[in-house]
Amino acid sequence: MPTTVHRPTAGPAVSPVPTPRVPDRVPGPAKVGILSTYPPTQCGLATFSAALAEHLNRSVATAGVVRIIDRPEPHPGGEVVAHVVNGSRSSVEAAVRRLNGFEAVVVQHEYGIYGGADGCDVIDLVAGLTVPTIIVLHTVLQEPTPRQRRILRWLVESADVVVTMTETARQRLVENYGADPDGVVMIPHGAIDHGPLDGGAARAERRSTGRPLVLTWGLLGPGKGIEWAIDAMPGLRDLRPRYLVIGKTHPKVLDRDGESYRDSLVRRADMQGVADVVELDDRYLGVGELAGLVQRADVVLLPYDSREQVTSGVLIEAVAAGRPVVSTAFPHAVELLGDGTGLVVPQRDPAALEAALRRALGEPGLADRLAERAARKAPDLLWGAVAARYQQIAETLVAATLPAAS
Repeated sequence: MPTTVHRPTAGPAVSPVPTPRVPDRVPGPAKVGILSTYPPTQCGLATFSAALAEHLNRSVATAGVVRIIDRPEPHPGGEVVAHVVNGSRSSVEAAVRRLNGFEAVVVQHEYGIYGGADGCDVIDLVAGLTVPTIIVLHTVLQEPTPRQRRILRWLVESADVVVTMTETARQRLVENYGADPDGVVMIPHGAIDHGPLDGGAARAERRSTGRPLVLTWGLLGPGKGIEWAIDAMPGLRDLRPRYLVIGKTHPKVLDRDGESYRDSLVRRADMQGVADVVELDDRYLGVGELAGLVQRADVVLLPYDSREQVTSGVLIEAVAAGRPVVSTAFPHAVELLGDGTGLVVPQRDPAALEAALRRALGEPGLADRLAERAARKAPDLLWGAVAARYQQIAETLVAATLPAAS
């Protein structure tokens, strides 16, 4: 008889349910459903899921997406098979039926994308699944609220396999949430393969402009720490840097606060006398254009405020592109760069950012050494390798539900 998938009962007190071990035998392709935000939504999980679906379909052609949205929209077609409209019970029920039509489901989890307090509506979705479920945790808080802890514990206990993207997140999950270590797998966030690394692009850019390019990109909003990077720029004037911050304001921030954060950065640059150094570009760049820009950067700068962030797609993309990185000490950066792959400094410390940027831009040979160390890590971070690991887990879980051969 096939294995039955059991889900714990939702509620404040959830009794532990052992996470099934992944057996060694891996059969053929599995049909995989993905539950997540998805383009045209602009957020990190949407970008992640689009890349995962694309690479699964390159080899399997059986991945489909149930897209989470805040208000009803037409189906964009293609790989999107259903919508979950937050707050709509009927859409949840329809989405669960579609997801149960796959052989395995990958659930992307972040508190802010599902409806209800702290995204608690994800419980109704996962509780209805009867097929093997892989839950991908994009955030594992060190100090969650009681409700956030209950939600995450319930998800962990419901999953057949839990995926974190860093060892830091994996350790937190085991130590702080009681997860079974044998049921938690670390798979890095994927990065786009832009082809052979061009180590000379940044040098060519500097020769043509006479100015080193410091680059920050991604959706903009409070917590990105751009203000501290701006404060570091006056002390670097002798190096004549160009600090380019590129990306739209995060849609949820835009709905709540408009462009107040971006406007505050413009004022800050004026007050610091570096309006000619700092450029705030609100375009959304396509993959090819962004790749070319990243290759031309002398340094990628991540000045984030967070001390909790265990996953950063921008960090992975920068390292996979073989670029020198200066970052604040959020957990993912400490883990990925702490071996000398990049320079890590404290949060909210303009003087430390200034010193690290001066080293990366001016210390002979340092940028090349950082770029070389980053490039060594690239093969394991590319989406082809990452998607293959998800595919293998899904196929193995599906095999475990099949009747034993007579």
